[in-house]
Amino acid sequence: MWKGRHTHTLQREFCKRVSRANRILAFVRQITKGLRFLFSASGSLPLPLRLYLLRSVCGQEEMAAGETQLYAKVTSKLKGRSSSALLEPLLDMGFPAHTALKALAATGRKTVEEASDWLRCHCNDPSLDDPIPQEYALFLCPTGPLLDKLQEFWRESKRQCAKNRAHEVFPHITLCDFFTCEDQKVECLYEALKRAGDRSLGTFPAAVPLVLHSSVSYLGFFVDDGPADIIREFAVMFATEASVLADCTVKPCTKQLHLTLAHKFYPHHQRTLEQLARAVHPGHSCQWTAALYSRDMRFVHYQTLRVLFQYKPQNVDELTLSLGDYIFVDPTQQEEASEGWVIGISQRTGCRGFLPENYTERASECDTWVKHRTYTFSRALDPGSRKDEASSRRNGEPHAPHMSRSASSLQSLQASILRRGVLVVRHGERVDQVFGKSWLQQCSTPDGKYYRPDLNFPRGLPRRSNGIKDFESDPPLSSCGIFQSRMAGEALLESGTSITSVFTSPALRCVQTAKHILEELKLEKKVKIRVEPGIFEWTKWEAGKTTPTLMTLEELKEANFNVSMDYRPAFPLASLLPAESYNDYVHRCAVSMEQIVSTCSQDGGVTLIVGHGSALDSCTRPLLRLPPRDCADFGRLVRKIPFLGMCFCEENKEEGKWELVNPPVKTLTHGSNPAFNWRHWVQDN
Repeated sequence: MWKGRHTHTLQREFCKRVSRANRILAFVRQITKGLRFLFSASGSLPLPLRLYLLRSVCGQEEMAAGETQLYAKVTSKLKGRSSSALLEPLLDMGFPAHTALKALAATGRKTVEEASDWLRCHCNDPSLDDPIPQEYALFLCPTGPLLDKLQEFWRESKRQCAKNRAHEVFPHITLCDFFTCEDQKVECLYEALKRAGDRSLGTFPAAVPLVLHSSVSYLGFFVDDGPADIIREFAVMFATEASVLADCTVKPCTKQLHLTLAHKFYPHHQRTLEQLARAVHPGHSCQWTAALYSRDMRFVHYQTLRVLFQYKPQNVDELTLSLGDYIFVDPTQQEEASEGWVIGISQRTGCRGFLPENYTERASECDTWVKHRTYTFSRALDPGSRKDEASSRRNGEPHAPHMSRSASSLQSLQASILRRGVLVVRHGERVDQVFGKSWLQQCSTPDGKYYRPDLNFPRGLPRRSNGIKDFESDPPLSSCGIFQSRMAGEALLESGTSITSVFTSPALRCVQTAKHILEELKLEKKVKIRVEPGIFEWTKWEAGKTTPTLMTLEELKEANFNVSMDYRPAFPLASLLPAESYNDYVHRCAVSMEQIVSTCSQDGGVTLIVGHGSALDSCTRPLLRLPPRDCADFGRLVRKIPFLGMCFCEENKEEGKWELVNPPVKTLTHGSNPAFNWRHWVQDN
């Protein structure tokens, strides 16, 4: 694409000049038309908007005719300053009131920091002073197991049947379609959501019955009439409150309420989509949440691109790209772009320019939407205690709702019947994976003492009865591996995951990973680590003709690992055979998992299993009642599993089976960092 960019420079310059000449002619017509409009409408438009439109007509020839029509819809001016605690700090920083309010609306009125960052990024945005409000919409969104199933359908339908219109937006039921609201009145929308939610909470259906409907170009769930009427009443209440409080026109949905699964797909995909949809049982437990979203109304009909690689402009008319940026592209305005390039507007900066198209990928329409506030219809909470859940953040700080004694008791009851889960995790980065098989020679003195030659070597090693040489076949975590494990533990803590028991492979790196995860969960003293040799790595993959020398429970205890001395494993350490067959290995894992699951509490909670990459397959398939994978496929799959890779299985007691669901935390991705010798660098320079 670089070659194409410079090869077509002259051609693009010629196209620019032709386009500029055409714009001059259109500009003259625009002035005439615009002045007629201003004089004819001068009595009905506010003075600030008349001045803005006059400036747009007479001084901004780059403005497209479609944008002019769009701006003409905005007929309200700012009416005084908001007393919001978020606005005052921005005014103190020197930002004008109208741009500060615009930044708050664009970032969901969460924190001062987000709004000020937005303003700094948009300092060169030519539309920063334009009085164009955000568009808002109200959706009813599923959560919990039903959402997991719907997201799984989203992924599988996209993989098997290609992308369709439903993939542009998250699973939802539309309650109020997009409408505009002035920036200084957005907080009134939050109050409208809270009031409507509080009034509907007592009558909102505990379960929303969904019926699958299929046609040639549509597949989705329809809501039964009775519950649908109640939900529509909530939408009408919100529209009424928004009209009174925020002075905006909101149209609640009056049609059949539906949750779209697929739309505008190829007819020959209908049967496959229907089969996938039947796996989504509407009876899955779900807490429904009313969510208020906003979008930039200027880019409704644009394509959205997501930036995959950083790009530094080579010319003044090119955009700076940062990883994860979103770019709005109008397909009808690409005449000036040469092959392999597009013209777009950066969501992050508001600037317009050229960019290489192969540095981006197509994103979904909703990826650039901003979630403002939510209202969860939970009977477990007393309406009186929901003091401003819809506007639960003041200057970004959430306020914990007060719970009545009955609500607390109900939540305790719900917690007692939570589904059991099994979280299988691969250990963190091992030191020999970074420094090779000779790592032990790199950190050992001639008399057999350990020292740290690189910061990624651990600070120290636990004492072993046979000395340091046993670490060669049982390596520890690297410093980065320890950091990875702690990050995973911290994420599990933030997600609210309740770890009730821990099992690990006897490999030192697995026991270390479990220890650091428990430390971040603040459970290192409460939950003992149960060492299960039955989930050790496939011994055929271990170097040598004998099984590795692993640390005993006594050695682990002496090294301050809180291991259980009472647990009786399914497979004792001495039973591990060198170079075992694949069938023996998968049988060993299946028997071990049967004992682990039977040992754990039946009352809920998550069992953490820390093993090797192979464990994510060999320890989950027995739970899911799946046969062992083909040996060749097993080897190829396992080699792709990263450190701290996770699989999460959840028990479905109603159907008497275990299901594979989304892990409670996100994946951990990072790059490599090679060794550096400053002496070589000095010599080369």
